[in-house]
Amino acid sequence: MTQMNVLVWINESTWPSCVAAARELAPAGASLTLLHVVDDAVPAAARGAFAGRDVRVEQRSGRVEREVVAAAEGMNLLVVARDGDLRRLGPHPLAPATRFVVDHAPCATLLVWPAAAPGVESIPPPPLHPPH
Repeated sequence: MTQMNVLVWINESTWPSCVAAARELAPAGASLTLLHVVDDAVPAAARGAFAGRDVRVEQRSGRVEREVVAAAEGMNLLVVARDGDLRRLGPHPLAPATRFVVDHAPCATLLVWPAAAPGVESIPPPPLHPPH
């Protein structure tokens, strides 16, 4: 069986939820890579959350969305958190860079909520007129 390669995209505001999802859902033998594209402090904190597991840290600079997509090449899974309007389910739960990553990732993508998800009653009502 081939080893699973998991890339965890971390940033200042959403890394705890991404790390928690990867810890819970990635198989014990998976190769884990934390990817951060900017600040040096976040990867060290996130690495500590994986106590007892071998974790590689990769830092890149450049256009965030393109660096994340490039880093996901050859991975089996990309873990990313919602970072847009989190007050309700849809229609804008992803910031533009995250939307680009989800749309262009060359591997399976696990999209997690950075906190408890709002209830289904938060879904906006349907439009008054159906689209043509």
